[in-house]
Amino acid sequence: MGIRKYKPVTPGTRFKAANTFEELTPGYKVEKSLLLSQKSSGGRNNSGKMTMRYLGGGHKKQYRIIDFKRNKHGIEANVDSIQYDPNRTCRIALLVYTDGEKRYILAPKGLEAGMTISSGSGVSPDLGNALPLSEIPLGTTIHNIELQPGRGGQLVRSAGSAAQLLNRDGKYATVKLASGETRNILVTCFATVGQVSNQDHMNERKGKAGANRWLGRRPRTRPVAMNPVDHPMGGGEGRASGGHPRSRKGLKAKGYKTRSPKKYSNSMIIESRKKK
Repeated sequence: MGIRKYKPVTPGTRFKAANTFEELTPGYKVEKSLLLSQKSSGGRNNSGKMTMRYLGGGHKKQYRIIDFKRNKHGIEANVDSIQYDPNRTCRIALLVYTDGEKRYILAPKGLEAGMTISSGSGVSPDLGNALPLSEIPLGTTIHNIELQPGRGGQLVRSAGSAAQLLNRDGKYATVKLASGETRNILVTCFATVGQVSNQDHMNERKGKAGANRWLGRRPRTRPVAMNPVDHPMGGGEGRASGGHPRSRKGLKAKGYKTRSPKKYSNSMIIESRKKK
């Protein structure tokens, strides 16, 4: 896996840096039984009114059903192929279980076609295996972590991200997340061993505005360039900055904390994420 820099033959390729996709299995076929159609809203609701700005267009995509729960315990699966998923930043792996069932999972870094993985209590903590936090050795790099047993992985799912299992005390395990936050999670929750694939995603550069349009993202208007009726930071004479940066509804940005002090999971957080 790597990043390819283009020669400046056109203005769009002058600063472009794209993924080489070399980790994908050559000639793979998408499993049609695991596809769902996706409808593009263009930011409009059921009455046609625009409720989300800067959305619209983009290439048509189909959703891949991902197995975040990894609840097929005790049955080995063969990695059929590593595939591209247009709906997420990391790669996905197509598993074929010994009973014939096929499922997609998030592909960890280093997973290759032909490897065998499994999930459940009692399996070895090898790359790609999913098991409870109570059975994973301390210091192991993990991803796709559950917050509630049986609900499926919710934490650490984007490209290149990884968490580390630090400690266990009673019914809780201490996990350090990629943001720097350290929190307690029930030891009965499942996690997958390894780091999420495609860690070079952060080094990609689109090169031109059209690449954003392919993703369904329309141009954003700067709030200070708007009129007062459109945004709290709009209006003024000349290049007026518009006061403290804030959202369209007046919620302050850049330092203003929006997390509720009464949030139910506050007691689970040992150390907050790193300050920028």
